[in-house]
Amino acid sequence: MTALTVDSASPVALAEGDRLAVDGLVLAVRVSPRRKRFALTVELDAEVTLHVPQGRPAADAADFVRAHRSWLAGKQALRERTRPLNPAKRLVEGEVFRYLGRTYRLTVDADRPDDGTVRLVAGRLVLSGAQVAEPARGRAALIAWYRRVGREWAGGRIQPWAARMGVAEPMVDVSDLGGRWGSYLPPKDAEGIGRMSLGWPLFQLPMHLVDYVIAHELAHVRVSGHGTEFWRLLGRALPEYEERRTELDELGRRMWMGDIA
Repeated sequence: MTALTVDSASPVALAEGDRLAVDGLVLAVRVSPRRKRFALTVELDAEVTLHVPQGRPAADAADFVRAHRSWLAGKQALRERTRPLNPAKRLVEGEVFRYLGRTYRLTVDADRPDDGTVRLVAGRLVLSGAQVAEPARGRAALIAWYRRVGREWAGGRIQPWAARMGVAEPMVDVSDLGGRWGSYLPPKDAEGIGRMSLGWPLFQLPMHLVDYVIAHELAHVRVSGHGTEFWRLLGRALPEYEERRTELDELGRRMWMGDIA
């Protein structure tokens, strides 16, 4: 990743990791050899990512950005209004955590052997005294728990949604996506398998919103961008996708993203 800021008038082809400066706006650049058109993404923090076909010069990209400045302004304003609140959690007895929309309280078991894991016992998430004494370890253990149970739960949901949408079933992992709910990486060749990544905070949300994100990412198996064809495919499988997207924007910003108080 070059981390180079490129001027908008440059005839040089953009590279993965560049940052493009266009009339005071600086965009992160993602390059894909599979992509045929430019595209823009406004991230959760209102930063802008420019998706670029391989080999296209900065000057062409800048023209595309300028043609979509009004769209970008509206999207950035919406992101600012729905910016995540990112509530921090305390590793204390009774602190509330959520899993698939349900509430679970934290129990601190001072006598429990510290094996580095978190367990769900009788409706409570149990941490050892040692994990609470070292917040970084406790945080890591909680995130590892969300990743483990999220992967197990999602494993049973992918195939039915893929079948409903008529797309190939990708490999699935649960990881830290830096505030994104999900992503899809296409296969490197025609014989390969794509990979869907789901962010671990997603599994705090109700099941119908997790399903929305899964269906959304599965639509990218067939359509790379968010054009008319993408929403048509998603709408056939999930007619109420607009309501779920709105609910995700509102409820999702209130979820725990890993901060410890």
